[in-house]
Amino acid sequence: MNLIESCEKKLESAFKRVEDVSYFNQVKVLKAFNKYNVATRHFNGSTGYGYGDEGRDCLGKLYAEVFGAEEGIVSPHLLSGTHALTVALFGLLRPNDTLLCISGMPYDTLRGVIFGENNGSLKDFGVNFDYCDLLDGEFDCKTIKKKLNDKVKIVYIQRSRGYELRDALSCGQIETVCKFLRENGFKGCIFVDNCYGEFVEKTEPTQVGADIIVGSLIKNAGGGLAPTGGYICGKREYIDLIGKRLTAPSIGLEVGSFAGGYQYFYQGLFLAPHTVAQALKTSLLIGTAMGELGYRNYPSLDKIPYDITRAIQFDNAEKMIDFIREVQYASPVDGFVTCEPWAMPGYDDDIIMAAGTFVGGSSIELSADGPVKPPYIVYFQGGLTYEHGKYALQRILDKIS
Repeated sequence: MNLIESCEKKLESAFKRVEDVSYFNQVKVLKAFNKYNVATRHFNGSTGYGYGDEGRDCLGKLYAEVFGAEEGIVSPHLLSGTHALTVALFGLLRPNDTLLCISGMPYDTLRGVIFGENNGSLKDFGVNFDYCDLLDGEFDCKTIKKKLNDKVKIVYIQRSRGYELRDALSCGQIETVCKFLRENGFKGCIFVDNCYGEFVEKTEPTQVGADIIVGSLIKNAGGGLAPTGGYICGKREYIDLIGKRLTAPSIGLEVGSFAGGYQYFYQGLFLAPHTVAQALKTSLLIGTAMGELGYRNYPSLDKIPYDITRAIQFDNAEKMIDFIREVQYASPVDGFVTCEPWAMPGYDDDIIMAAGTFVGGSSIELSADGPVKPPYIVYFQGGLTYEHGKYALQRILDKIS
């Protein structure tokens, strides 16, 4: 506790900056609720085709307003971030188009979507893929310029680090590269995987030049209450095409029922700015404490994180596994479970994951995971309350120090 209290004192100014961003975003969300006159009737579910589902339609408008976009899709039928990204990409790309990722190779679960063999991937439908790595954490504009051509229809940016040891991308970096792309003649869609990045800054990628952003509701945007779902926000012309892939080309966004009702989706969005601030403060505390003990971790401790995840590097598999198990033991749900590595669907290596969460697999709740292979990196995220994160850190330090 002496170490934790010392770290908290060092973080006072950083915590204040996080709280300032949280307040700004809370006001932004509240004004959106007021603009669209959210009422209890919007919480009601619908059945069958879902014609005239006010809750569904209003939720899309709310997200678009908050993220500075023209239109939004928010749906419990988007099963995960990967599913939301898949629907959006299939809605926008056509045979012989090229998808160019400019933030390095995409996250593991999306690779099978893009270039899997005989599994219904974009590649199976004649869509080409290319990518370029970041250069010292920045966009490699020289290489990007070389790879731009008439066949590139989507430039794809993954804001968070995935299973890479790098800082997440800021909206400032995204704004700069969006301007660069337009100045160099790119007329297609600038597409951002916004998972883990919502509400960490006062702006979102769609407010600085991105055409489409996509995310999961069991991460930041759902505030820890949304039980499932994803969102897609952006330009109207693109949302229209994506809506025709979510349902059917002849129907689009006119249908889509959800009998369970929408209260937790609305309430989760309302709580999201505060919840994200709790996760950011937890990330800063754990990063500072682990840094004091000599563990290399990202994002850099001299700046505010640009997403809620923290990557911590260990010397061996044993310490990595001990860290993740302590996160599970400190959880309110399944805290008695001992985590083991396993061949998790969609990943290239055995993964160990701690997720003792109220919503299954929710990574806005306190959780940690990573592939059990050198360089033994734990990807830590979430925390609905700072106090929970602080307690988990105490357990972790008792175990590994």
